[in-house]
Amino acid sequence: MRLSSQSFADDNPIPGEFAFCIPADEGHVCLGGNHNPQLEWRDVPDGTQSFVLICHDPDVPSRGDDVNQEGRTVPADLPRVDFFHWVLVDLPPDLRSIDAGQFSNEVTPGGKQGPDASLGARHGVNDYTAWFAGDESMKGDYYGYDGPCPPWNDELVHHYVFTLYALDVANCPVDGRFSGQDVRAAIDGHVLAEARITGTYTLNPSLL
Repeated sequence: MRLSSQSFADDNPIPGEFAFCIPADEGHVCLGGNHNPQLEWRDVPDGTQSFVLICHDPDVPSRGDDVNQEGRTVPADLPRVDFFHWVLVDLPPDLRSIDAGQFSNEVTPGGKQGPDASLGARHGVNDYTAWFAGDESMKGDYYGYDGPCPPWNDELVHHYVFTLYALDVANCPVDGRFSGQDVRAAIDGHVLAEARITGTYTLNPSLL
């Protein structure tokens, strides 16, 4: 199975249209277009009954002490953890593409509604849910896609891995409110094939 995008090339920068935040002259960043990117796939294995799509950033700082702090940087050698940006399950087996902006076309303070999504699919919550939990103006359950917004003082360029899984079941075995970790555990043993494409993104002016 092969996954590609007209929105960005593999291992190349993701345009700001698809990011949660973009660079700004004042305040370091401002809100981006937050459109989900276009994706398409082929060479789907026989027996596929549904697809799961996950986007995660494996480069998120494991500690937040230096994140977005004036006069400080997040060192490149700091241990990193996964941050889920998009968790989408139950995509129909005859689907072969997703349009840019089909599932997200703006930043929604408090998060987009879910879990029900178009095409009979379901969205999980992404990790902005936890990130904004202490922010009264932004807190809520962030369902669906929310794009890149790495620390503007991070010495490391972040990678955004879009992974498509072809499953041998019509419905991903998760219920209610679920996360990327929940889906990864639930699809174990049901994956017929997987494919990925990776985009990069930074808000650090010294790395642009």
